[in-house]
Amino acid sequence: MANWFVAQVKPNGDKIAKRNLERQGFRTFQPMEKRTIAKSGRFVNQMRPFFTGYLFVSYPTAAAPWSLVNSTYGISRLVRFGDRPALVPSDLIAELQAACGSGDVIMLKPEIALGVMVEVTAGAFTSFVGQVERLSPDHRAMVLLDFMGQHTRVNLRASQLRVASGRTKPSKVFQ
Repeated sequence: MANWFVAQVKPNGDKIAKRNLERQGFRTFQPMEKRTIAKSGRFVNQMRPFFTGYLFVSYPTAAAPWSLVNSTYGISRLVRFGDRPALVPSDLIAELQAACGSGDVIMLKPEIALGVMVEVTAGAFTSFVGQVERLSPDHRAMVLLDFMGQHTRVNLRASQLRVASGRTKPSKVFQ
């Protein structure tokens, strides 16, 4: 099994960094997620890195030329602990790869529960954070959002939600 490491990518340098690393014989892995953004007054679906600014890198042999990574166009630096590149646990990479569909797009089933703080990832309320008030069997959630100083209830598909940091203790979960 190959060892994986993390490289920090320069702003907007993901594609060029991946291309240049792969030309040098490195394997790359960058999980992506589908996000909805507002662009020119319209909502547009866009693919974005799940770990913004970072890329997983592997080399087929144990004696990897890691000094090449830091000088690769599009790479800011190889993440290190002391004088050695930071090794990413292989089971973490395996789980991330298993969660990805085609095009390395993360296809996680959201663990949405009553009382959990969630972030809206698609639709008109993208980037809003709210609390789940009610769950329905058809994988929809009633979310209480703070919208312009007013509390607004919105009925959303679970696939449009991602658990936000600072979760409260869930009392009912569906996946």
